Amino acid sequence: MSLTVYAPASMGNVGVGFDLLGAALAPVDGCLLGDRVAIESAPHGVSLSLAGHWADKLPAASEENIVYQCATFFLEQLGSRAGVAMTLEKNLPVGSGLGSSASSVVAALYALNEHFDRPYDSDALLRLMGEFEGKISGSVHYDNVAPCYLGGMQLMLDTPSAVCQGLPVFKDWYWVVAYPGISLSTAKMRALLPAQYDKSVAIDFGRYLSAFVHASYRQDAKLAIEVLKDVLAEPYRASEIPGYEQARAALDELGMATTGISGSGPTLFSVTDNLETANKAKAWLDANYVTSGSGFSHICQIDMLGTRRVDAAILD
Repeated sequence: MSLTVYAPASMGNVGVGFDLLGAALAPVDGCLLGDRVAIESAPHGVSLSLAGHWADKLPAASEENIVYQCATFFLEQLGSRAGVAMTLEKNLPVGSGLGSSASSVVAALYALNEHFDRPYDSDALLRLMGEFEGKISGSVHYDNVAPCYLGGMQLMLDTPSAVCQGLPVFKDWYWVVAYPGISLSTAKMRALLPAQYDKSVAIDFGRYLSAFVHASYRQDAKLAIEVLKDVLAEPYRASEIPGYEQARAALDELGMATTGISGSGPTLFSVTDNLETANKAKAWLDANYVTSGSGFSHICQIDMLGTRRVDAAILD
């Protein structure tokens, strides 16, 4: 029996919460912005097929694909010799700042867990996702994995008792996201950051993030927007993303409340509580920031469902 899993795109950092805050995205037009993975039993071993708009950007050898690696990793953890046939529908570009690798990893491990009758509970599966994502990136970061899996906006705790905690979201906010059509290496973008920060910057980071969490619980949108600032990464990354600084200025002129970098870029996000303004921002970005045919933009709200089965969906 075959099953199919969808894992949504996500924004890491969300501007104010470097490595500590992440949010899942749901386009308001109802389309699914994220990867899908289908799985069924096979006689032996692991086989992988590829589909989707971005499939041709992935390694040709199955063994180099992270979904294939997820399957072998999962089977090793289970001590199982069962065979599985998997299909990855790659709907997110690699190096986009939308949690592309996290979407594939989360969809694959969720599908495997479902296929084998849920040997891992929710918390154990999340930790397994983080462990595997860490093997790819070199260190464990949950700010894409956790919201992609659980949905909502997640604050990373990384304590023995809890990986993360969901924050209340502003339900009337629209998040306009725009991917310009180029890929940026996360490792390269991390290398732009200084090894040490001035004490005043560290204080500002703590102040803005704690104020944003406070504002989320109080549902104080004005305060949340005022402190939704990135003092750790954006000052060093903005100039490395072609057209970002011009876009930020133009979006401010259009009336967007604030603009930031999704993950390590080049995707940007811009926030408003007015759908008409969001549509104007999307139109500007499509004309001036997005390369036709290779980039895209969406008006989103926060995806509260996270990763889920979509068995009725048909993979091309």
